[in-house]
Amino acid sequence: MGFEVDFGRDIETDWYNFEALNTPPDHPSRDMQDTFYVDDKVMLRTHTSGTQIHYMETHKPPFRMIAPGHVFRVDNDATHAPMFQQCEGLVVDENISFADLKGVLQVFMNKLFGEGVKTRFRPSFFPFTEPSAEMDVSCVFCGGKGCRRCKGTGWMEIGGCGSVDPNVFKNCGIDSEKYTGFAFGFGLDRIAMLRHAIPEIGLLTSNDQRFLSQF
Repeated sequence: MGFEVDFGRDIETDWYNFEALNTPPDHPSRDMQDTFYVDDKVMLRTHTSGTQIHYMETHKPPFRMIAPGHVFRVDNDATHAPMFQQCEGLVVDENISFADLKGVLQVFMNKLFGEGVKTRFRPSFFPFTEPSAEMDVSCVFCGGKGCRRCKGTGWMEIGGCGSVDPNVFKNCGIDSEKYTGFAFGFGLDRIAMLRHAIPEIGLLTSNDQRFLSQF
């Protein structure tokens, strides 16, 4: 689909991880991030969105890019880990709409989970996109009928997405009057857990041969 891959860096400054993404020091969304700080202005990245900022600073639109890589958060339970993997995507061009975002993600999910999978978008909030949405796919285990794994809803949450906020373009020197774009982000570990019915995220990095031999 014409996307270029950029892996970015594991250690980021406050500018790339938060401020350039429309998240200043007093922004309430920072309460959602439990961050591993190196010092006041340097941290292990909490998402791969900072790679998008680096990319926009060094490339002129139009472009399509994805940013896979490790991210780090102070979190640890059956479905969360202090280190996990994300893949974020960014498309910037003239006349890009939310409909383009939905079309790209529908094709992506069809390739990943099969042609019969359905998608839905629920309103949400992210500092760097407006409007923002959470994307769900019809449960790959029960076909949307409702089961234990989808908690009877028939849907499974995959990730977040939205149209790029004009303030983000401004921070990167891109004319928001001429260009629009969309961004999306998924947890690769969570997608693997859904696709292969893996009960705990820690199994993915446990190096247990009994687990690994199944794949």
